Amino acid sequence: MNTFKAMQITEPGRMELVERPVPVPGYGEVLLKVEACGICGADSGAVEGLEKNTTYPRIPGHEVVGRILSLGQGVPSYLSEGQRVGVGRLGGYCGECEQCRQGQFVLCTDQPVTGSSCDGGYAEIMLARATGLVLIPDDLLSAEAAPLLCAGIATFNALTKSGARPGDTVVIQGIGGLGHLAIQYAQKMGYKVIAVGRGSDIRQDALNLGAHQYIDTLQSDPVAEIKKAGGAQVILTTITNSEAASGLVKALAPQGKFMVVGAGSSPLLIMPGAMVGNELRLEGSLTGTPYETERALKFSLLTSVRAQIETAPLAEAESAYQRMRSGDVKFRMVLRMDL
Repeated sequence: MNTFKAMQITEPGRMELVERPVPVPGYGEVLLKVEACGICGADSGAVEGLEKNTTYPRIPGHEVVGRILSLGQGVPSYLSEGQRVGVGRLGGYCGECEQCRQGQFVLCTDQPVTGSSCDGGYAEIMLARATGLVLIPDDLLSAEAAPLLCAGIATFNALTKSGARPGDTVVIQGIGGLGHLAIQYAQKMGYKVIAVGRGSDIRQDALNLGAHQYIDTLQSDPVAEIKKAGGAQVILTTITNSEAASGLVKALAPQGKFMVVGAGSSPLLIMPGAMVGNELRLEGSLTGTPYETERALKFSLLTSVRAQIETAPLAEAESAYQRMRSGDVKFRMVLRMDL
């Protein structure tokens, strides 16, 4: 192959199918033949010009699964040609900055953001840093694995870091691309799961996914309903509506934790008196390392957690992206290069 097809953002808001020359992997890099790439809400940063540091043209996509075509120098010995690997939002830590020296690889200060500061997976071919690669289990299909590299690890890691114990009440706010995975993980981890959403049309979906109770915010007061259940030890909010997220903090039990994975554009409004008086904790959670992602994939296989997906070919990436943005997909959209 001398060239490959890619769906690139030529300028903010303009997506087009192009052909590019196949690159050569540099030091510490591998060349991937992409098999599947999830379409995520965070792709809008590059697609619509919402991220200041994105340069164009740019190939978006950060839920990438593919096979290694070739390796550059300095790649670890556990990687080999033909191996199936994945790349998430964080494109590989540098190993040299202060955060890396402390083992905080997620917080690396010299790490590419896949599909934003470097080209991503809306393409047949992709370059990737070896330090960002996730080993994909054989029993997990590429299209199944792709959404777990972002939405999956984000919710899995938030729950594992929450401090909740089996039997605790965990509230999942938002039943979308993130929330539908969070409900499954929380139920499989042994929590009492209360799902909070907007509208009765999502009730059965939430219960089918594993929620023990669904609260429709259009029909009842979620804080009052959660307090009836004894309060929540953990609330995991996956929505970007900061006002709605803030309003749910009052449903926490004393010493409860409010976990944030939905990054809204406006501030959270939380009363300090309630935080202090009930010793509440507020914590953000940002994805995970490749090793942590591999643990999430193994857990997903063991417990049959899967993203509910729709698929589309690369040539239809723009319409698939627009469907995702409209909220018309249940619950994740994935590009498959074999379609």
